[in-house]
Amino acid sequence: MPIHAELLRHATERPDKPAVVIDGGSLSYGELYSRAGAIYRFIQALPRSNGRSFDLPGVEKLVAVSLGNHIGFAEYFIAATALANACSVIDPMMPEATIERIVERLAPDALVVDDAASASAEIGRRLGVPVIVAGAEPFDLAATGDDMPVDAGGIFLIGFTSGTTAEPKAYYRSREQWRRSLDRGRLVFELQDAPSTLCPGALAHGLALYALVEALDAGATFHSIGKWDAGAVARILSSEKIERLVAVPTHIAGIARAWSEPMESLREVLTAGAKLNLNEVQSMRRLFPKARIREYYGASEIGFMTVSTLVGGATDFPIDRVGRAYPGVEISIRDPEENDVGTDVPGTIFVNSDLIADGYLWGDDGQAFRVTPAGATVGDLGEIDANGMLRVIGRAGGMMISGGNNVYPAEVESALKTCRGVEDAVVFGRPDPYYGQSIVAVVSGEAMDAKMLAEHCAGRLARFKIPRQFYHIGAWPMTSSGKIARGQVEASVISGDGLVLRLSA
Repeated sequence: MPIHAELLRHATERPDKPAVVIDGGSLSYGELYSRAGAIYRFIQALPRSNGRSFDLPGVEKLVAVSLGNHIGFAEYFIAATALANACSVIDPMMPEATIERIVERLAPDALVVDDAASASAEIGRRLGVPVIVAGAEPFDLAATGDDMPVDAGGIFLIGFTSGTTAEPKAYYRSREQWRRSLDRGRLVFELQDAPSTLCPGALAHGLALYALVEALDAGATFHSIGKWDAGAVARILSSEKIERLVAVPTHIAGIARAWSEPMESLREVLTAGAKLNLNEVQSMRRLFPKARIREYYGASEIGFMTVSTLVGGATDFPIDRVGRAYPGVEISIRDPEENDVGTDVPGTIFVNSDLIADGYLWGDDGQAFRVTPAGATVGDLGEIDANGMLRVIGRAGGMMISGGNNVYPAEVESALKTCRGVEDAVVFGRPDPYYGQSIVAVVSGEAMDAKMLAEHCAGRLARFKIPRQFYHIGAWPMTSSGKIARGQVEASVISGDGLVLRLSA
């Protein structure tokens, strides 16, 4: 991790301050640093794997962590990323076959799990990888010794992101990239006074993992929860007087449904992963009346791209924009030949910055993240106005062609989310013999009238963009990162399995 020097300083200056609190379990900065040191020394004594088929320059030991939101996650992540080690974070909620393929390819020097009987543990043993069970360590966590190495360069993180295929892509990051990002983020997000932070998302995913690291870098107390529960998260926010909430919009919507009393202590809400809509912002203003509401747009491979303040800034940004470029980032919109198209013209979003990932270890299909002389892109489409405000239209691969017209799901979803009674929406295309693709919308909330939904869209969208079929869903299937499992929603419409209800006009 690129913050070992800061961790040592916090452990020395404020050893009793809580660093991590999850499900009632707590680790102080002193405990976190000393326990991570004991784990680091154990890792260093392990024999190196000889089964790795790819090169990781400068990496001595590679540790895979498949822990979920376990209180031991932070100490193992710190130990596994101390120079010159690297850590691969694996979501234990992935399908077993996917986990097995990842572990087999990585051939890590150790695999850390939360349960000796878990699928990840069984896979590790079957592949001959040393398995460490957090909480049942085969070594003394209280043992003392030399400090862990302070920050330096090199690869420290291997993460996984979904792309145009179901198989996760493995990207890798250097300490220098995250160090630059953290230094800027401390100023952009005003973390100098170390606000207590809650992020209920899965630590195996970028949003929560980065929130943990930036909180520890700032010397703050990081709160999370082992398993998503909106009511439990709301109680933590209220009882612990949390100052800062970092979450995806679906998590915040769940909190709003579970809790009605205003939370006066919260002064900052930061969202990412999906564009906020007006209904969500208004709901947050009621629930968090004293909070500044901000969102950022980014990608695991590219890092921060833009940041905006929707409520509480000197100037509130337009709701349909994701903000201006993050410090040190340049954004351009380009045509298929990668020519800059200028302002107010749709095209592919390209980024130039020093926060971009080094690349993929595997899974590079050339359809998403790529780096060219024009910059880096993940294939998102958007347009930028004369004030430097970016609007994201959607992903090129998600474009529908209906009646010969290009339609982007994100644009239709944004229009639906402004409709009274709509909490969230998913839009996709289905094969149609006349139109090529017929636009289908699935909504949640109180809105159950297809005619009203179509009329609402008609006031905001071109005629060819209005969905021809509307469905209602009571509860969205979710991914482990807190996003809507869009593929499952689409499959339910096709199969008629009862998860969704067809709305008649």
